Amino acid sequence: MFEDLLRGWDGEGVLVRFDEPTQSWMLVCLHSTRLGPAAGGTRMKVYPSPHDALRDGLRLASAMTSKNAVAGLPLGGGKAVLAVPEIPQGDARRELLLRYADVVASLGGTYRTACDMNTSEHDMDVVAERCPYVFGRSEAGGGSGSSAPATATGVFHGIRASVEHAFGSPALDGRSVLVQGVGAVGRRLAEMLAGAGARLVLADVDESRAKEAGAALGAETLDPQDAISAEVDVFSPCATGGILNEATIPRLRCRIVAGAANNQLAEPADAERLAKAGILYAPDYVINAGGIIHLASLELLGEDRTRLEERLRGIGNTLGEVFRLAEAEGISTGAAADRLVEQRLAASPGA
Repeated sequence: MFEDLLRGWDGEGVLVRFDEPTQSWMLVCLHSTRLGPAAGGTRMKVYPSPHDALRDGLRLASAMTSKNAVAGLPLGGGKAVLAVPEIPQGDARRELLLRYADVVASLGGTYRTACDMNTSEHDMDVVAERCPYVFGRSEAGGGSGSSAPATATGVFHGIRASVEHAFGSPALDGRSVLVQGVGAVGRRLAEMLAGAGARLVLADVDESRAKEAGAALGAETLDPQDAISAEVDVFSPCATGGILNEATIPRLRCRIVAGAANNQLAEPADAERLAKAGILYAPDYVINAGGIIHLASLELLGEDRTRLEERLRGIGNTLGEVFRLAEAEGISTGAAADRLVEQRLAASPGA
């Protein structure tokens, strides 16, 4: 039931709308506006039930508060979920997005959205026809375009910082890295890693996509079911979340987990499990902040590309701070990242 999830959530509110024409649920989850308007993407997905959709939205909204805070952005955390019976196309998709735009607009700027799973910058162009609170429109539509390259760049810098902490040097030449999921972010990340001399292993549920990327980049490909137990220096999850849990962590044969996927841990205790296993974990909301940094830097703060690149490199510096704090305090890197978030929220004017 919705009420069970909401009772255990520490956010500010959820707007719920049922879209009769498409039999879809629109859920806008506002976790925090302490640092600024709640910001987060719009995820379109087929869920087993509305309950599952809300649970996903609440977790993602909470993570966006942490992501924006640790990235030093003047934004709070939110997330929208469009729980659809099937992914719509054509006119049906456009009409759904326009009705969703009315929902976001009704919040008066308390929530600012962008694209996420199964939505694109072109979808944000449609939303922007009725709603001004939109990040990540296409360049032709007046926005800054896809943030996927920036997400990949941030993860790349984060992997270098993780490798430096674990092995004493940020050099990737000869280091083995498994990229799980070679979509818009994972493929770009794989290209950057290959360019830096890493020995790549690729896995994707779409095996043809993995093989095509592998052939282009000179990388080994692996059955996605075997990815979690591959013997590599770095395991980089860039697909769906929740893959690191009590059952899968003992199967890991890597030294580092550092990837772009959201909500990689099934539960907070998994950060401690990784630490006990001797695996250096780059907290997901720290390392994958490049996308929202791209949008905020170029569209909210009016910065140029040079300043954006500085912010993306800063992800590596922030991870270094997290790793040092974790070692000094004898806590997991997940707990260390959460402590940084708490400090930045406490220092905000609204605290």
